[in-house]
Amino acid sequence: MNHSEISSFLWGTADLLRSSFKQHQYGDIILPFTVMRRLDVVLEPTKQKVLDAAAKPLPGALRDTMLKQAAGVDFYNTSRFTMSGLLADADGIRENLTNYVTSFSPEIADIFDKFKIFDVIKDLDDTDLLFLVVERFCNPQVDLSPASVSNADMGDIYEELIRRFSEVSNETAGEHFSPRDGLRLAAELLVVGRAEELAQPNRIVKVCDPCAGTGGALTTFADRVAELNPQATVVTYAQEINGQSYAICKSDTILKGGNVANVHLGDTLADDQMPNETFAFQVSNPPYGVDWKKSQKAVKDEHDKLGFAGRFGAGLPRISDGQLLFVQHMVAKMRPPEDGGGRVAVFLNGSPLFTGAAGSGESEVRRYLLQHDLVDAIVAMPNDFFFNTGIATYIWVLDNTKEERRKGKVQLINANGIYSKMRKSLGSKRNELSDDQIDHIVELYQDFDRADPKLSKVFDNDDFGYVTVDVRQPQLDENGQPVRTARGKLVPDKDKNDTENIPLKEDVAEYMAREVLPYAPDAWIEPRKQKKGQLLELRDGGTVGYEIPFTRYFYEYTPLRQSSEILAEIRELEASIAERLQKAGL
Repeated sequence: MNHSEISSFLWGTADLLRSSFKQHQYGDIILPFTVMRRLDVVLEPTKQKVLDAAAKPLPGALRDTMLKQAAGVDFYNTSRFTMSGLLADADGIRENLTNYVTSFSPEIADIFDKFKIFDVIKDLDDTDLLFLVVERFCNPQVDLSPASVSNADMGDIYEELIRRFSEVSNETAGEHFSPRDGLRLAAELLVVGRAEELAQPNRIVKVCDPCAGTGGALTTFADRVAELNPQATVVTYAQEINGQSYAICKSDTILKGGNVANVHLGDTLADDQMPNETFAFQVSNPPYGVDWKKSQKAVKDEHDKLGFAGRFGAGLPRISDGQLLFVQHMVAKMRPPEDGGGRVAVFLNGSPLFTGAAGSGESEVRRYLLQHDLVDAIVAMPNDFFFNTGIATYIWVLDNTKEERRKGKVQLINANGIYSKMRKSLGSKRNELSDDQIDHIVELYQDFDRADPKLSKVFDNDDFGYVTVDVRQPQLDENGQPVRTARGKLVPDKDKNDTENIPLKEDVAEYMAREVLPYAPDAWIEPRKQKKGQLLELRDGGTVGYEIPFTRYFYEYTPLRQSSEILAEIRELEASIAERLQKAGL
């Protein structure tokens, strides 16, 4: 079976559960048993060696080391049972399975604790389904051993199962699981900027995903580095808020021989569990358009008390969308330039490009990123690319040590039309990237300003900046004369209050003379002022803002059709309709 067929088989366990459990409970059962079976087949070849080692009286720390050596991996199970061995005693299945699960090493025990496995075992036993579920997962036709299913394919299986569960339980808001083709592109965009560094012998590479999910992005990046340099050691770090996804990520990490101490459970925004770490590489797909109310107090406290010494000094976006908070978190985690610098690839929807007027939290974050020359490139992805949403998405590439030719510049790559139609849709995912298409997008990135202008454009950082000024016109009395205060100051007409967004590179006075004063010769700019606690940039009486109107830069005008052509088409349709009505006798 290929990994898609295995996913379908495992998902088929839902047929057993349907009459006794609700749809939203399927994942709580199938996911831990999938992980359990994967661990079981990994340990099966060394089972007897572990039992022999366990029989020897050894002190705790030494015993743990000896059992791991016997198992040949960084975990073990000292129960006399295997999962298939449990089937020999149908009546004792609950007691024996409980014994089996509690006999795993501590790292694995934590995984099953997050899955609430003992509640699952009880519920299955109470509905007389426990034996049938164990039997299904031990089906010899489904081989989950590493020899048959690679770690990358196993990650695909986990995410495919999670995607299906989210669909049937209608839990789609904000959770957009990362397709492997998108992750491969993100990995390529990360490594292409550091190829020389990654090629060094015995290189140790630190990579982090602060919204790790099941760890797919980290696996994809590690695999790409291994292709470039088999001698490199990739050390992965992860934080994930969802207990099930954390458990899968942790099990996947331990199966690959990674350090499970680097996998953390918790809210990245409110509780950074890697406070002193920085990373050469980061890749992530944070939730889109999800509010950060639960994290609000901790985030606001850090912003107010620490400012730029914390993670969120640039600004706080509106409470309904926390994407730019995750971006700031990742910027704070970039390896400092003096130590070699850091690169980030982060998936975002369109909102962070333009939401928020000058002075808003979103605009202030963009201002910080662009004025500190951190935005290297933004790639527009095809629509209908993610499993649970068809909305427009982008990969932002950030770099705090840009190569010389890219300094002070931002590259926009329009890969929206670069894709292949899938033979069969997976949820909302109808489009995918082939290896050649990924290579094409990476070539556009590498070509920089020599690429096809329809697909790639390069801008100065300040091309995205503007100054918002408040334009006022005088109130007129019944004689048409301007009204003034006792001190002689013009009184503005509130009905004529207006604002102008003036490109940052333009002279404000020249803009006013050209665009405003010919139509409102008495107009003036009312200077803006800083409010208490604000750190806005004011220029020429206005507030500096930044936005990246991506689609505007790649818009192609389509000429309107000739009216004679439209009229001919209407007459043709009318004649066709009349003919059909006549044939129908109407």
